[in-house]
Amino acid sequence: MMHTSLHADHLSMGAKMGEFAGWDMPLQYSGVKQEVLAVRQNSGMFDVSHMGEFWVKGPDAVKFVDYIMTNDFLNAAVGKAVYSPLCRHNGTVIDDLIAYKIAPEEILICVNASNIDKDWEWIEAQTSGFKIDLTNHSEETSLIAVQGPNSSKILSELGLNTEMPVYGALKSPSSFGDVILARTGYTGEDGFEVFTTHKQAQDMWRALAQHGVSPCGLAARDVLRLEACYPLYGHELSDEWTPLDAGLKWTVKLDKADFISKAALSAYKPKFKLIKVLMERGIARDGYAVKNTNGDIIGKITSGTMSVVLGKGVGLALVESDKAPKIGETLQISIRNQDYPATVVKDAFLKGGK
Repeated sequence: MMHTSLHADHLSMGAKMGEFAGWDMPLQYSGVKQEVLAVRQNSGMFDVSHMGEFWVKGPDAVKFVDYIMTNDFLNAAVGKAVYSPLCRHNGTVIDDLIAYKIAPEEILICVNASNIDKDWEWIEAQTSGFKIDLTNHSEETSLIAVQGPNSSKILSELGLNTEMPVYGALKSPSSFGDVILARTGYTGEDGFEVFTTHKQAQDMWRALAQHGVSPCGLAARDVLRLEACYPLYGHELSDEWTPLDAGLKWTVKLDKADFISKAALSAYKPKFKLIKVLMERGIARDGYAVKNTNGDIIGKITSGTMSVVLGKGVGLALVESDKAPKIGETLQISIRNQDYPATVVKDAFLKGGK
């Protein structure tokens, strides 16, 4: 398995390690509950250096990135980050990504670890006719996510410029050297992602620990993102579905002049609908069947867990669009040959500080 630049630090801190997307990653340190609460109440840090980083530079950089994504990047101001699906011409999702407009001709794209090679091949194949320089810096880049209500204060103490709006991005000085800092995250809380060199990441990780920031693993990260109802590729997003099936209509700007998949998505009628379900008993897991009041299977759970904050089971489910339940309706989730009631809710299970 591959190792991030912080692998030795994870071992020395007693992390329980496990494989994810070919990487040996920390699953948990003190425990999932403690780590989730640290992020919700104070601050936590995640090693997400397994993610991929592509740079797009040149006079057509903005035009190119706007073309390959469904969201509007053209009109985003310099210093902004934009979340978007990356789609094929037929509208199906290759991955979801965040693009950071660092300068008028300088853009950073961050993609999921499991899709780096697939994304790179697709994006590189679309460059014809654009005056850009596309480079893959995934192997040279480390990435630390610092999340929680005290994240801004702590990073400021380390010399970083945290004075930016949510979904802002900039080059920032720090006590470790210049870094790329973005006010994004995957927890629902206020937080930042720091793109650094490997050496900078090691120094910063240790300094953050000395400032009382709790190291957190992928297990807590998954609970946090589910409480906030953020999608995960391979669960809510896949090669088989479009963004319109996965509750991401707000990221598909059909009024843009042109983008890959515009024709397909303009004519597409969603086959599925992503819903949120809350359970008083039982925990829904990926793949569990979802039944309507008549006992008919109408879909499946795409992600599910026990919410640390709520103490209840929470889940996202993909159901057939023409059989989609209404908000407040009760469904049944099949868990080990027994059906448990679940209520369809409108909003995220938890609204954090962001």
